[in-house]
Amino acid sequence: MPDPNSSPPPFRRAVSSLASVAPRPELVVRPLEAPPRLAPFSWATSVEADIGHRGDGTDDLDEPDTSGRLILLHDPDGQERWQGTFRLVCFVQARLEPGQLGDDMLPRIGWSWLTDALEHAGAGYTALGGTVTQTSSVRFGGLSEDGDDPPREDDVELRASWTPTESDADLARHAVAFGALVATAAGLPPVGAVPLSRSPG
Repeated sequence: MPDPNSSPPPFRRAVSSLASVAPRPELVVRPLEAPPRLAPFSWATSVEADIGHRGDGTDDLDEPDTSGRLILLHDPDGQERWQGTFRLVCFVQARLEPGQLGDDMLPRIGWSWLTDALEHAGAGYTALGGTVTQTSSVRFGGLSEDGDDPPREDDVELRASWTPTESDADLARHAVAFGALVATAAGLPPVGAVPLSRSPG
């Protein structure tokens, strides 16, 4: 990975803007080693959510219900397929509820989580592309629990990349959008929403 101190100023500004966004309490953000050789300069972070997350940073999220990765790529010379000098790449995996696997509308709904998040955050983008995949895994042997039916996990995976169109390398809105994407995939309510509760007595 390139020495951050030798990185181009636009890349440093972009990284600083992405890292400056504070996540909502239910999400845990951690630095991540960026994959090499994708671009001259790269940066990455991971975001995880769990139904029982307390928001105090003490949770064990070895197997979170929802997780995501956001990668920033920068090529000062630009790349034709990017249509720019920056490229954002994301991956999000979320646990499905029983009966959701195989829903024909699920891929379109999953894709709308991303496009809606970008639009609501006011993040400018072009050359957006990606896939939404439904997966199912069944554990056998030492990895399975006791009982006649081995445990099964159904997931939806979203992989996407896009080119930010902001001219000043301030990509904070894209970080906001990515956090909203992970929150939506995890089934978290919108920020500020008050959950209904039974009145005492």
